[in-house]
Amino acid sequence: MTIKQVLKMGDPKLLEVANPVEQFSTSALDKLIQDMKDTMNSLDGAGLAAPQIGVGLQVVIFGFKENQRYPDADEIPFTVLINPHLTPLSDEMEEGWEGCLSVPGLRGKVPRYTHLRYQGFDQYGQVIDRQVESFHARVVQHECDHLQGILYPMRIRDFRTFGFTEVLFPELVAADRASGGNMG
Repeated sequence: MTIKQVLKMGDPKLLEVANPVEQFSTSALDKLIQDMKDTMNSLDGAGLAAPQIGVGLQVVIFGFKENQRYPDADEIPFTVLINPHLTPLSDEMEEGWEGCLSVPGLRGKVPRYTHLRYQGFDQYGQVIDRQVESFHARVVQHECDHLQGILYPMRIRDFRTFGFTEVLFPELVAADRASGGNMG
């Protein structure tokens, strides 16, 4: 198990555009994905992008059964998504609260498409093609933004809806402390 340090907002590597993965089913790619999974799980994250641990490749992972950071969210199947392409399936957008392991302790309301299709590959080069909505769609968009050098605060329209988690959601912080978890 290898837990990597997550880069924080302000690190210039988070602003770079990631490169496509050119080879699948390699030991290096398998190790990267395992490191990402270990890191995400250790921080109770909903997802993680390779650039967040300093690797400039188009690799994101996401998914959880339950997540203390997002207690009202439905389960999302664990997914490895490489070289993703997102297509909105409607013009409808919704503002929702987001946090990020690279922006610890803060949350903000971010507009996202409510229904989209994502396409790409798994770590073995098998095609992924899914249509999703709601929080699943939000998570995919958030993680894929990292591949373009975009952090969620860059998408906030009204900075009155941006602040510290402990102030905005004291009940989540209290529950997190009671369980011994780590809010990020």
